[in-house]
Amino acid sequence: MKQKLPVEFIFLLLVGAFFLGVFVNQKFAAKSQVIPKEENKTANNLEILQEKVLPKNGYRFKINWGILGKKMIDDGVIDKVKLAKALTGKEILGANFDKYLNGSNQKEIELNQENAQFWVDVLWGLGLANKNPILESGPMAEGGNTANFASTGGWTIGAKSPMDLYSKFSYITLSESQQKIVAEIAGNIYRPCCGNSTAFPDCNHGMAALGLIELMVAQNKSKEEIYKTVLAFNSYWFPQTYLDIAYHFQKSGRDYNKIPPQELLSKTFSSAMGYAVVRKEVGNLPWPLLQGGGSCGA
Repeated sequence: MKQKLPVEFIFLLLVGAFFLGVFVNQKFAAKSQVIPKEENKTANNLEILQEKVLPKNGYRFKINWGILGKKMIDDGVIDKVKLAKALTGKEILGANFDKYLNGSNQKEIELNQENAQFWVDVLWGLGLANKNPILESGPMAEGGNTANFASTGGWTIGAKSPMDLYSKFSYITLSESQQKIVAEIAGNIYRPCCGNSTAFPDCNHGMAALGLIELMVAQNKSKEEIYKTVLAFNSYWFPQTYLDIAYHFQKSGRDYNKIPPQELLSKTFSSAMGYAVVRKEVGNLPWPLLQGGGSCGA
């Protein structure tokens, strides 16, 4: 005859089973909420790499901007209200922008995520309006289509029509030897929105880069410094591109900060076709705090 288990024992078994179930469920839930170590590692690596490409504090360049902004406003190259509306939706620019346009003599140029679009627009105006052989006898002038490019027909923030401004003002005077340097550097620098070099500045980013190159060559900056500076501007204008390129090099064991800027700006990496290859290789990466890249309009 089977002996019945005491009621107290059965009660203890039931209570033990209940708490064991609670414990197991809590462990399972906690485990399911833990981010895998590999994901944590990837996020940390991307954050470190992003700081190399897009430093939070931006850059300060020893480039004498002087009163160029005011000159362009006085000549109708830039309409200050139109520029303000394009950047902020309001009719007045903040002091951090206005200091480059109000006639105060600026000895440095600051670049960061907040003012990157400002510099696209202002340098675009400089490249468009400054008198230069690249505009007058280069690809921009061939075929009689000069007025129909994004960098010309798309200029909507001036007080005059684009072709009334095109290569009209001698803001930057270059010697013959300096012009050769401008042409050389411009021919080596690409942008990921198209397949053209800066020597064919048919969009806003190309025209902006041309203006920056002319300004730096006129101030006798070294080629190395010019490439490095244009890379910084390009990186803020096209953040996705250069973050992905940095990751591409990291995978192959190369430090992004030690790669020659001229190599990074070359057709192999910075053109639309070159970047497409890199993009296909690296795929979609969860870059922290990534801001959208620029378009080819004001």
